Amino acid sequence: MAAFEEFGVLPEIAKAVEEMEWMLPTDVQSEAIPLILGGGDVLMAAETGSGKTGAFCLPILQIVWETIKDLEQAKGEKGGTAPTKTSATWELSTSDRTPALAVSADGLVCQAREFKEWHGCRATKGVFNSGKYYYEAKITDEGLCRVGWSTIQASLDLGTDKFGFGFGGTGKKSNNKQFDNYGESFGKNDVIGCKLDLDSGKISFSKNGVDLGLAFTISQQVQRSPLFPSVCLKNAEITFNFGTKPFKYKPDGFKALTEADKSCIKNNDPVKAPLKKLNNAPQALVIEPSRELAEQTLQQIKKFQKYLEKPAVKELLIIGGVNVKEQMATIESGVDIIVGTPGRLEDLIGGGYISLAQCRFFVLDEADGLLKQGYKNFINNIHAQIPKFTPDGKRMQMIVCSATLHDFEVKNMAERLMHFPTWVDLKGEDAVPETVHHVVVKVDPQLDTSWHSMKQHIQTDGVHRQDNIGPGKKSAEALSEAVKVLKAEYALKAIKKHNIDRAIIFCRTKLDCDNLERYFKIIGRGAGRDNPFTCVCLHGDRKPAERKSNYDAFKQGQVRFLICTDVAARGIDIGSLPFVMNLTLPDEKSNYVHRIGRVGRADRMGLAISFVSTVPEKVWFHGEWCASRGRNCYNTELTDRGGCCVWYNEPRYLADIEDHLNITIEQVSPDLEIPKNEFDGKVTYGARRVAKGSDYKDHVSQMAPAVSELSKLESKAQLTYLKRHFLKSAA
Repeated sequence: MAAFEEFGVLPEIAKAVEEMEWMLPTDVQSEAIPLILGGGDVLMAAETGSGKTGAFCLPILQIVWETIKDLEQAKGEKGGTAPTKTSATWELSTSDRTPALAVSADGLVCQAREFKEWHGCRATKGVFNSGKYYYEAKITDEGLCRVGWSTIQASLDLGTDKFGFGFGGTGKKSNNKQFDNYGESFGKNDVIGCKLDLDSGKISFSKNGVDLGLAFTISQQVQRSPLFPSVCLKNAEITFNFGTKPFKYKPDGFKALTEADKSCIKNNDPVKAPLKKLNNAPQALVIEPSRELAEQTLQQIKKFQKYLEKPAVKELLIIGGVNVKEQMATIESGVDIIVGTPGRLEDLIGGGYISLAQCRFFVLDEADGLLKQGYKNFINNIHAQIPKFTPDGKRMQMIVCSATLHDFEVKNMAERLMHFPTWVDLKGEDAVPETVHHVVVKVDPQLDTSWHSMKQHIQTDGVHRQDNIGPGKKSAEALSEAVKVLKAEYALKAIKKHNIDRAIIFCRTKLDCDNLERYFKIIGRGAGRDNPFTCVCLHGDRKPAERKSNYDAFKQGQVRFLICTDVAARGIDIGSLPFVMNLTLPDEKSNYVHRIGRVGRADRMGLAISFVSTVPEKVWFHGEWCASRGRNCYNTELTDRGGCCVWYNEPRYLADIEDHLNITIEQVSPDLEIPKNEFDGKVTYGARRVAKGSDYKDHVSQMAPAVSELSKLESKAQLTYLKRHFLKSAA
């Protein structure tokens, strides 16, 4: 049996996982997979590269496949109908309902999250002949709703034909498409009492115990048919009590439906109760902060389902930069799992092209990143549209992955949206993996004056174009410009010194990335046929097709260097990557961990080099005040003067990072002689870490004196005890 099968993973999925050389589950997979398969909400955090994507994709894929298979089997066995259910108790029917209305497992809560359509349901039992009956409905979420009574012939859109009698939240009663004022409006937390007097043929309602008077007089024809508790909803949720628990406002003279005589009860056994799967309603929705991460997650899902057949799980990537008509056509033909980024998803869901009526899983990957990008309202809106119970009565599961679960916004969101989530926190506070050797190289333009006489150097970002920064100048502006030049030279020196043939280089801005890419290409052309500086760029201003092409080129080894901003820090997954360079430290300390986490993955050794300026550097800082949002901006004034620049203090950011990680990052000189320390000088960056263990012989020789001393002390203690015991006995 494969290791993953022990966690309940299907053999077909386990086989695909084995072919990916995942022989044993990672810690986060061991914790999360059983929890998700068990139906719970899960919050998870673990180190970068620890297998979080597999931890949620594996169980989601399995449950989605099993759900689709059950639906297809039910359709085949019943000729297009779902199996009917004859209940021994009073509850809402899972058969006699519209597809987008979900019923809880106990049959007492129903919910519909459609904004444009009404969805209805009847109870599993009804009453007829005689008697006075009562049940209560409590509105547990905002939305539109109608509650009341109907016969089996009535439409599930309660009150729109002569066989249904409803009372709605707008304060109107309805029957046969006649909507009249009645009582008063009601909403969340109100309790509506529904009364049926078969002896006199009357229906009435109450609100929070206050009787609202006669609503309907039912005809003899309707009285001869059983009347069932009924409801219809539009983006709302209601909890019912048919008498299994004490009523909150029981009226005199009426009995609970659960107390009805058997001779007056009729089971609701609909002849036709289709449980239809909607083509445009996915079973799972996975939201990613970047298109690169979305593409990688989708590729994982495809690999996992290699051996899943009959039915096939249909997955779809929803990102910008792709023909939207093609995406809409794919959705219309049927989709089970959607992985996407917020922008395009919001458009398609808001336009009604994607229905969330049957969504079983709502996944937020890198949730802290999504929140920092300003998608809080988007997440709230999507969550509000997803039914909290699926059509088969299962509770919707929410899975949140985050760099850290200690982020205030993530905690706050979890408390608001998740249902008693289990925390899988194998990371705790941010930490650097043991497989990463990270060092800092100080860039001091006052000590290293080589910038005075450089004939060729990188084109800088232009913040000092209006300053007097000529050679020999020692002003803050001149030193700032020197730092920009020297950092690029130090990066080249590191590449040559350590024979770096594959690395990610992080820059602070998109302009910095473009400038470094251009400089590497200039330098590379002069290096002959074997160009050691081939590179591509990855940032938000590049077109989607170019970003994908550049990423693939680097991943496949066609170019040596990937130059990118922090946008890519959360979306790159490349095995055995040996080197990362930070041309500038990030101002967000958690992003440092994301950056250097690109190396040291899968127990492979990695080296991360950060170039840190010893003097303040003036940099671009565009915000809402910038009309062009950074595009061709020339306003080099500081932000407190209405400009788009700030002074960047890297020593302070370095101190923040060290304090955050509770470490001191090793500093090396500009000649880039990097001591290996515990890496013992034999490490090959990018290679698997060798488990050294302990030298048994040396260990024994080291411990021998201590063991000998302990043996002598033990003998002495035993002799002392025997002597004392012997003396006592003799006395």
